[in-house]
Amino acid sequence: MTNTKYANQQLLDDIHVLLELILGEFDRVCRSLDIPYCIYGGTAIGAVRHKGFIPWDDDADVLMRRSDYQRFLAQAPKILDSRFALHNTDTVADFPFMFTKMVLLDTLLIPKFSKNSRYKMPFFLDILPVDNIPGDRTAFNSMSRASWLWGRLLFLRGIARPYLVGVSGAKKALIYSATTLVHWSMRLTGIKTQFLQKQWEKAVRRYELTPCEYMADFTMRDPQNWVISHAELLPTIDMPFESLNLKMPAQYDTWLRRGYGDYMQLPPPEQQRNHNPYVVDFGPYKQLVENRRRNLS
Repeated sequence: MTNTKYANQQLLDDIHVLLELILGEFDRVCRSLDIPYCIYGGTAIGAVRHKGFIPWDDDADVLMRRSDYQRFLAQAPKILDSRFALHNTDTVADFPFMFTKMVLLDTLLIPKFSKNSRYKMPFFLDILPVDNIPGDRTAFNSMSRASWLWGRLLFLRGIARPYLVGVSGAKKALIYSATTLVHWSMRLTGIKTQFLQKQWEKAVRRYELTPCEYMADFTMRDPQNWVISHAELLPTIDMPFESLNLKMPAQYDTWLRRGYGDYMQLPPPEQQRNHNPYVVDFGPYKQLVENRRRNLS
């Protein structure tokens, strides 16, 4: 994320309308299938602190235990509304992420970091799996290193020139030379995103069948900072979020304070970060957004 401001708050409010639409459908599907989940990151903070979206936030995140995540991928497409789809390396060519995005079709919400990607990102909800981690620190570090390597390669397979913040001149040129070389080397040698995804999953699912107290989100660069226990996660509880009721971890305060400290305090303006917008296209949902705007005025 960067702290680049949107042109106006109204655009962010309009984006929230479609993100809420995706969250509502996701929640409906999970309740229908009896699949546990919880909202995550800034979305979870927004639920507690703002009863909805953080005003400057422009995305939404949920997490699931690995077993629930796999069941969702297998069963959700059968009952998902036709306006939505699940995007991941199994369903979309050149998808550059390790997790799944539930997307609203015929829209675009492309951030600057993804402007050079072959994957054109619709409005989306990030669905992130958490995987069992061992108590042994050395084993956990080994998992983290392997997941970082395969995750970065997967990202570079889809994006040759990732968006760089605070880097310019010769250093930027050198980085882009390296990333472009890696990108085209993988493409020309026929390395597929599905192969890289399987290698990443092999790294993070090592302890899937081993009883473990804690789980971590290995889609992040620093999984140690994104750890949750089974007891902290379940049973989830309902919490108001905009016009919805979404699921939160059983011990959400413990979990959020571990990751964010005093999350109830607003950060200073320079730390109020979001994704740097590149393309925002509401597609056939312009009227929905305008109607919501009129209803709130």
